[in-house]
Amino acid sequence: MSRRRKKLPPDPIEATIESLSHEGRGIAHVDGKTIFIDGALAGETVMFRYARRRSRYAEGFVETVVQASARRIEAKCPHYGLCGGCSLQHMQPTDQIKHKGKVLLEQLQHIANVEPESILAPLTGPVWGYRRKARLGVKYVFKKDRVLVGFREKRSGYIADIQRCEVLHPKVGESLEGLQQLISKLSIYDQIPQIEVAVGSDTTALVFRHLRELSEQDKQTLHDFQQTSGLSIYLQASGPGSVVPLDATTNTRLSYRLEKYDIENHFLPTDFIQVNFDINESMIEQVIALLSPEPADNILDLFCGLGNFTLVLAKFSAKVTGVEGAQDLVDRAKQNAKYNNIKNVDYHALDLMKDNLDKQYLHGGYNKILLDPPRSGAQEIINQLNLKQIEKIVYVSCNPATLARDAGILVNEKGFKLKQAGVMDMFPHTAHVESIALFERK
Repeated sequence: MSRRRKKLPPDPIEATIESLSHEGRGIAHVDGKTIFIDGALAGETVMFRYARRRSRYAEGFVETVVQASARRIEAKCPHYGLCGGCSLQHMQPTDQIKHKGKVLLEQLQHIANVEPESILAPLTGPVWGYRRKARLGVKYVFKKDRVLVGFREKRSGYIADIQRCEVLHPKVGESLEGLQQLISKLSIYDQIPQIEVAVGSDTTALVFRHLRELSEQDKQTLHDFQQTSGLSIYLQASGPGSVVPLDATTNTRLSYRLEKYDIENHFLPTDFIQVNFDINESMIEQVIALLSPEPADNILDLFCGLGNFTLVLAKFSAKVTGVEGAQDLVDRAKQNAKYNNIKNVDYHALDLMKDNLDKQYLHGGYNKILLDPPRSGAQEIINQLNLKQIEKIVYVSCNPATLARDAGILVNEKGFKLKQAGVMDMFPHTAHVESIALFERK
């Protein structure tokens, strides 16, 4: 039998915000129950509405700020509060990154009982127009007789009715209305569920997922838009392997340049790349500074993707071996090494999240390791590697909880000390915490 959903109070309720959760939500207590409130800051008095109630806690959102914090600012985006793309625009950018730094240290202490010997200065960059990778929802809304393009609303599966996006790269963020109008002209305007965005240094790609075949007129309409907008259009009829350029005129040269290192990395529009190019460049510099590669070093780069770190590290060391779970990214990494004429790299495809990984190249006499795992962390591979000869490990993380868990293993079981750790503002105005840590042999 399904549980009956508890009825929510119809009127807003007053609460005093005591602190912030790791996700940046205000924490209050009402009738002895903890409430997590979107859009609230510590010290504020707010009127909030319940969004969800559970036996041990509840969730809500601010309807009115009764007494505002001196740190509160007005959101730049007029759609903030409706669109689910951002959650912290009411917080000063400097306060956002301070909060994320606090979250990192709290997770390290709470989960692993470890703390860094020193804290790295946060890496920051532009807080608007930074996002170069995104997946936008598309929906024809019958009641509005309009096509909507954007992120989903907060607390619902509906596409937010927005005209522009302040965090998307301007080439796309300022083109949402144009994309809405474009899709409305197609015969299959109600059969396009999403557009994947990929912005390179010179080329911007839009991948249109379509559930029915386009007519010749549809293709001509897209072609005309491609010619006038300068955006490169791709079509996707099914899975990622079905992605193809619209036609022979589509500019398919997607890449990003690392000018300081004279490297250009090519990628496909559905490939994983870092969404924030400014922070990515700073992050690479941080990795170089922490790992301090030297001409005799043999470095293992795990979860290497298409070679974002590998190729730069190869310019400072004897050899770098990159390992990645996705074969197509490994293929791209090999092509990038060849394109950049970097010959002291070696790439392998292997699922690093599995147990019992007995591969010769994982035991290749390395003295330094770079880890850049997904949100689930690197526990499986850490437990399998022979780390006795490893001098340094630099760990780039997109989830402070799994970084903390893995830090506990490295410090408490594998003979390392946590020398330095800090955060990077990869996703301003969101609760996403990107961090970096240096471990050295005790």
